Amino acid sequence: MNLQMEGFGTVYYGKLRDGREVAVKRLYEHSHRRVKQFMNEVEILTRLRHNNLVSLYGCTSRHSRELLLVYEYISNGTVADHIHGQQGNSPATLPWQIRMNIAIETATALNYLHASDIIHRDVKTDNILLDKNFGVKVADFGLSRLFPNGVSHITTAPQGTPGYVDPEYYQCYQLTEKSDVYSFGVVLIELISSMPAVDISRERHEINLAIFAINKIQTCAFGELIDRTLGFESDSEVHRMTTSVAELAFRCLQQEKEMRPLMDEVLEELKAIMRDENVMTKALNADEGEDALASFPMDNDNVQLLKNMQLTHSPVSVTQKWASSCSTCSSCSAAVADV
Repeated sequence: MNLQMEGFGTVYYGKLRDGREVAVKRLYEHSHRRVKQFMNEVEILTRLRHNNLVSLYGCTSRHSRELLLVYEYISNGTVADHIHGQQGNSPATLPWQIRMNIAIETATALNYLHASDIIHRDVKTDNILLDKNFGVKVADFGLSRLFPNGVSHITTAPQGTPGYVDPEYYQCYQLTEKSDVYSFGVVLIELISSMPAVDISRERHEINLAIFAINKIQTCAFGELIDRTLGFESDSEVHRMTTSVAELAFRCLQQEKEMRPLMDEVLEELKAIMRDENVMTKALNADEGEDALASFPMDNDNVQLLKNMQLTHSPVSVTQKWASSCSTCSSCSAAVADV
């Protein structure tokens, strides 16, 4: 049974003699590039074992006529299916608590990859599979890279999906684990907004979700970004958590990688939001305002993140020109509005 078409091949459903259900990925062509992606995915997945990563059961030889990869079958589609497409008739079919769990489990998987010196390089809601209990299985490692010890970055031509690509990676050809952090920031925005990363049917300045979200977060217009069907206006806890996740996504979406948190920091922040122990968020929302922030112990410029950041975002296509950096919040808003 044909499950879906992907950019590089078709995925089929099958069942092994021992009763295990499997998904079989069949690559379209037997070119040098496809063989390289095939071998890369095999090498990555054979060295990894984690609850939130899809398991590879087997594969054909690289010299075979057909390039096949056999994975465990994940029955509940992708996150993109549920919040944008076929699986849900409305965003309400994926309630906030499940979305929050998806964010935490995806961050857990990416943190494990980074601790294993692997950069995924194609983090997106289409590559986050869900099992029958809505547990996360991150998939598709064809573009992933092993990160050599003792290096700060890998110099390589930018690859990934439009709308998710790290702007600094695109500009400087320097891939780091912070590139995954940027892409995950886009995923967080999708989870709170129910909007796709790129949508040409939206207004011109809203086509790229990251740009749209940055504008709304900078002006504290969370109600224009967050999906109201999640309970943003009717449930105080949902309001608190979605707003906090938006602020965390803002940090992940900074142009300069040094301004983004590491994935382990993102994971801990998400867990703290879930536990309502996010001291920084409480300080930001406290009545004391600037005085509270001034007394908050910080060792970096995180407090200023919502004020005067220099922002450039992933383009709608990899050939589109990037927005220019700017020095003030007001000029940044103007620059983004003109994109």
